[in-house]
Amino acid sequence: MVGLKPSDVPPTMAVKFLGAGTAACFADLLTFPLDTAKVRLQIQGENQAAQTARLVQYRGVLGTILTMVRTEGPCSPYNGLVAGLQRQMSFASIRIGLYDSVKQVYTPKGVDRTLPNIMRNAIVNCAEVVTYDVLKEKLLDYHLLTDNFPCHFVSAFGAGFCATVVASPVDVVKTRYMNSPPGQYLSPLDCMIKMVAQEGPTAFYKGFTPSFLRLGSWNVVMFVTYEQLKRALMKVQMLRECPF
Repeated sequence: MVGLKPSDVPPTMAVKFLGAGTAACFADLLTFPLDTAKVRLQIQGENQAAQTARLVQYRGVLGTILTMVRTEGPCSPYNGLVAGLQRQMSFASIRIGLYDSVKQVYTPKGVDRTLPNIMRNAIVNCAEVVTYDVLKEKLLDYHLLTDNFPCHFVSAFGAGFCATVVASPVDVVKTRYMNSPPGQYLSPLDCMIKMVAQEGPTAFYKGFTPSFLRLGSWNVVMFVTYEQLKRALMKVQMLRECPF
């Protein structure tokens, strides 16, 4: 067995919130430079004239990070980390910590919990949570893995890939639009249309590799840490309630 043994008592809401927020912050600390590199690569090339005049060129994830360190300083890959941690502690604790409770409300007891309606209607921010939950359930239902580290790792890796495929087009348009000079795009829709016209549909997956490295590693670190934190916090809580 790898990791802590699952608790016999379901984790409380407080444990889910604290565990999810802490795990998300830990994942951000380890993967933030990948997100910074992803944004730089997505922006690069949107304005060919400006790009020609630009001295700094980014090539690949590692090359982008090294170039940033060389030209902007060793802390540059972590620019915006504090805001990112604040977001994760508030946002991730709610969306991940509440997921199980919400699922139990909308899933009747005694039925096969395939979550088809939730999967169809889940927004991009929840795609990774739903995918992780479905993959984990199937691995356990078919007795392919037990509820421990290997199961959590495989489920999180698959969730990261699926989330990247779903989120990349939206992420690229959002990044281009938010980082464009005033007046370059009339709206996100205008940004999307111009991207297709000038660069083709493959532009929506520009920076897919760094996006997957970021989301994939983030999901693995976050979900594995979250599962272990839930169990550790429940053990602490049970010891406090029954010290002898």
